[in-house]
Amino acid sequence: MTIKTMSKKNRLAKKTNQNRRVPGWVVIKTKRNVSTHPGRRHWRRSTLKV
Repeated sequence: MTIKTMSKKNRLAKKTNQNRRVPGWVVIKTKRNVSTHPGRRHWRRSTLKV
């Protein structure tokens, strides 16, 4: 990661933070209507345009 610019690192960090599961309290509050995250991304299956 030392060769990448700071702006690219920030964009990658943002994508990492966005790639999290739905919180447990959201699943409980919606009675399992919201259990999957539409924005989830697998590191090997999809590419990032960063």
